[in-house]
Amino acid sequence: MASTFGFTLKAWQACYHDNPRQISDILRAHLADIPAEDNAWIYLISPEQLQAQIEPLLARYLDNPSAMPLFGVPFAVKDNVDVAGLPTSAACPALTYTAEADAFAVAQLKAAGAVMIGKTNLDQFATGLVGTRSPYGAVSNTFDPRYVSGGSSSGSASVLARGLVGFSLGTDTAGSGRVPAGFNNIVGLKPTKGWLSARGVLPACRLNDTLSVFALTVEDAFAVATVAGGYDEDEAYSRRHPKNVPASIKAQPTFAVPAAPEFFDDKQAEAAWLAALEQLKAGGAVLQPIDFTPFQQLAEQLYYGPWVAERTVAVGEMLNRPQEMDPVVYEIVSSGLKYSAVEAYQAEYLRAELTRQIEQALAPFDALVVPTSPTIHTLEEMQQEPVRYNSQFGTYTNFTNLADLSALALPGPFRADGLPAGITLIAPAWHDRALATFGLRWQAQLGLPLGATGKPCPAQPAALPVSADHVRVAVVGAHLTGMPLNFQLTTRRATLVEETQTASSYRLFALLDGPIKKPGLLRDAQGAAITVELWDIPLARFGEFVAEIPAPLGIGSLTLADGRSVKGFICEPAALSQALEITEFGGWRRWLASQENH
Repeated sequence: MASTFGFTLKAWQACYHDNPRQISDILRAHLADIPAEDNAWIYLISPEQLQAQIEPLLARYLDNPSAMPLFGVPFAVKDNVDVAGLPTSAACPALTYTAEADAFAVAQLKAAGAVMIGKTNLDQFATGLVGTRSPYGAVSNTFDPRYVSGGSSSGSASVLARGLVGFSLGTDTAGSGRVPAGFNNIVGLKPTKGWLSARGVLPACRLNDTLSVFALTVEDAFAVATVAGGYDEDEAYSRRHPKNVPASIKAQPTFAVPAAPEFFDDKQAEAAWLAALEQLKAGGAVLQPIDFTPFQQLAEQLYYGPWVAERTVAVGEMLNRPQEMDPVVYEIVSSGLKYSAVEAYQAEYLRAELTRQIEQALAPFDALVVPTSPTIHTLEEMQQEPVRYNSQFGTYTNFTNLADLSALALPGPFRADGLPAGITLIAPAWHDRALATFGLRWQAQLGLPLGATGKPCPAQPAALPVSADHVRVAVVGAHLTGMPLNFQLTTRRATLVEETQTASSYRLFALLDGPIKKPGLLRDAQGAAITVELWDIPLARFGEFVAEIPAPLGIGSLTLADGRSVKGFICEPAALSQALEITEFGGWRRWLASQENH
């Protein structure tokens, strides 16, 4: 059987399409091909544990295939996330316990058909961005074993980059779901806090933790997050999507970038960043340097102030057993004991002030773009300066969760020495989907091989799942781009999807009463195809948009030329008796142009 290493979700789905009953043979062979001595794993399941997942899975799939979009996709979980019946250690053997239930997100993924095959190595208690602070050994970089993998989600990034799983889960407090992505040429989706439930996850800093997703493509990462996410009423910090954010980033975005980025004298990292900026501009982006001071000040708070006491709370009684902890981790976590409640409140007030400054700085932009990490170090160098070099890695990541931002780490132009050097897009909370739409375009533009697999970037167009948080509306006249009422869409953060046509069963009229000419669309079997624009409107803003539509117009359902059904403008037939029919022009713009020529 050919190797299944390096498969994307679509490749895994194709693997089972004709004969889903092959799942057992395929996954047994896949598991057998994974080297047992690989220290990116803390625990690999046995063939018997694999079969125990497959048997009920196959029965459910055969009953309802559409309900299982991740059927048979193997995935890995960072070993601070619970999987029922398996040990959880957080890379601290003395802490190890057997989980009684799956973490909420793991349960969601299993219900969608995914198969959990192993728990992965990490910086102990998820404290570190390096991947070296583990009694199970340092996880090396997938491109050059002399270098660090990044952490704390080191094992999850490593097994994904080498294609041993279809996706993997990490966690991210200070950048643990982004730095390893940047160091291993993969996608790291750091969701908005509360989108993915933290129930069943050992906390590092509960207020600032989130599960994260590693994948070979943006399409896969967002698909997995969509399945794993969702409101969890039994998790105190779970949040509902506000449904008031844009669905995408426009084709020619405006991005903020740090005005004077720091690379700690790493000329190759700086050169890779400059190459990324050139690629961004080549793709149509406008880049605007901004003062990075408030971001830097907030980043420093996470480890060099009272916020570190959150880690102290999370580790709990293990602090009484320092001999059973990694010495660097113990030094960091125990430092939280020196802070008072007064200092903690002062730190929160400072966080809020800096967060407001960051919100104001980012308001004019589609996103902030930063180097995922300003530099990289060897395993040997990390032994010499374990704290200072770790801190460098967090320069562009530490502030993100403190400021309640979403982030997406993307592969970028490589360094001259052959090591990866990614970029990260950062935006307000719940802009995850918007960031992913740009990420799709970015991966297609660069066309880099996937992770460390050597496999080419898929040629087929990538797409995100249909959004349940937006309404797709077809506009035909005064709401078109550049027209007088288009502001009613843009001020509600609606985003343009595409220009297309209706089915050939509509008649178009011009309503000439009033200060603004408006179109009237009528379904008629003797009609024609009419040009329309599709816009995605945030669901929470859709009602107020509809409320502004004057009679005799309204919103109904339109059929497009390709068979899709969307919401769109319709008109009461009685109002069209005095209107001017303009169906022959095929669209509002062509009719307006004809008027200007007379």
